[in-house]
Amino acid sequence: MNPILDVVVRSLCVYLFMVVAIRLFGKNQLSQLNAGDVVLLLLISNAVQNAMVGQDTSLQGGLIAALVLFAANFIVKRLMFSNRKFESFLEDDPVILIKDGVIDEKALDEVKISKEELQEAIREHGVDGTKNVKLAILEVDGNISVVSEDEKSKQTNYSRIKRKNKRKYLR
Repeated sequence: MNPILDVVVRSLCVYLFMVVAIRLFGKNQLSQLNAGDVVLLLLISNAVQNAMVGQDTSLQGGLIAALVLFAANFIVKRLMFSNRKFESFLEDDPVILIKDGVIDEKALDEVKISKEELQEAIREHGVDGTKNVKLAILEVDGNISVVSEDEKSKQTNYSRIKRKNKRKYLR
């Protein structure tokens, strides 16, 4: 096989494998990484590097592999934008955790978030307790968005804070 075509095919195979693996093992950790996640990503990148370029360790081989990864990512993003089924395969839907001050225990259990973690997220948004939460949603990126209502002015407030410690969840 042509060495350049070999790098292209290998890179595409590794890219597709990584997309599926991230989907299966939880992707929400990728927006903010802890030390274990960084180590895992470094080890995975080292493990798949040879699988992508094979015997071609030249600058050309590395650049071709990188170009293929960028192109594959661009195509996947376009497919997600144009095809709802493909998007729902790669990304989970947001999960409602609190509605009108009532915690959805089943949803918390499903996404593996404890009540204490939920309370912490609510406090991070500056809301005093679940009774003042109109809506709390676990977004597809692992962040929790909170819509609250000010008791005095009856004005609805929305806030979204990037969580330091995201929780993985599988469906």
